[in-house]
Amino acid sequence: MSTSRVTPLRQRMIEDMEGRRLSAATQRYHINSCKRFAAFLGRSPETATPDDIRSFQHHLSEVGLSIITRNRVMTGVKFLVRVTMRRLDLANEIYHLREPQKIPQVLSPDEVKQLLAMAKTLKNRVLLSLAYGCGLRAGEVVRLRVGDIDSAQGIIRIVQAKGRKDRNVMLPPEVLVRLRQWWKERPTRHDVDVAMAERWLFPGYGKGRALSTRQFSRIFHETAEAAGIRKPVTLHSLRHSFATHLLERGTDIRRIQALLGHSKLDSTARYARVATGMIAKIESPLDALTGPGRKTRRKKTKPA
Repeated sequence: MSTSRVTPLRQRMIEDMEGRRLSAATQRYHINSCKRFAAFLGRSPETATPDDIRSFQHHLSEVGLSIITRNRVMTGVKFLVRVTMRRLDLANEIYHLREPQKIPQVLSPDEVKQLLAMAKTLKNRVLLSLAYGCGLRAGEVVRLRVGDIDSAQGIIRIVQAKGRKDRNVMLPPEVLVRLRQWWKERPTRHDVDVAMAERWLFPGYGKGRALSTRQFSRIFHETAEAAGIRKPVTLHSLRHSFATHLLERGTDIRRIQALLGHSKLDSTARYARVATGMIAKIESPLDALTGPGRKTRRKKTKPA
């Protein structure tokens, strides 16, 4: 993160974040949140009071920000006041709202099949196949390197993903075939002086850069539109669909948890709420009352 032309307070905050090894994305979010707070105050956050913190949180609510965005902003501000400024009186005024628990939007197997069929290029088909077939996040797909593919063991190594965790996922045979086809077409102009294992599977436009998640997201939406999918889905819906379809096929939920890289089982268990195949197969107690298998009580007859 660039540290040129910054205030001493921001410089200290950057150093605090780097010392704690926060990701570049998290650092950007925190800095932007604190810029927003400073703009609201009209002065340096070093002069903030507890009343300023309360007013700022009320302001975020008044301008109509979502709960998720408000929580993200206040997380950045809390880092500033608690860690960098060491103002616990300010940090104690910060609260986070409970985020709404929404059911993930998933695609049906037929919709996924149609999506892959409508991919314009081999590259697009490989990207989408990895996201769905291996349950990968967008960033995990675009940051794959040649050395992450282990065809001998049939796995893909996901290195330092969300939460700075490594994990292995399966390498489906169909995905491996498409990867080998893509390797023959993959552009090589930026491979000079780069070790084979360190080369990006999906190079970006600049030297040393991988394809961006924004470009990948654009590919997904263009393909979904071509496939006639009208649901409000995002690229992450492919990961949701991967987990849901495995659950519907009877895969143990703890195996799905490991494949997704979830720390808590609760994060994986939510897919049980959207596994429509499982839900549709559940027999309602009403069926037991009105169905052909209904058991009737025998009337007792008096002895003659």
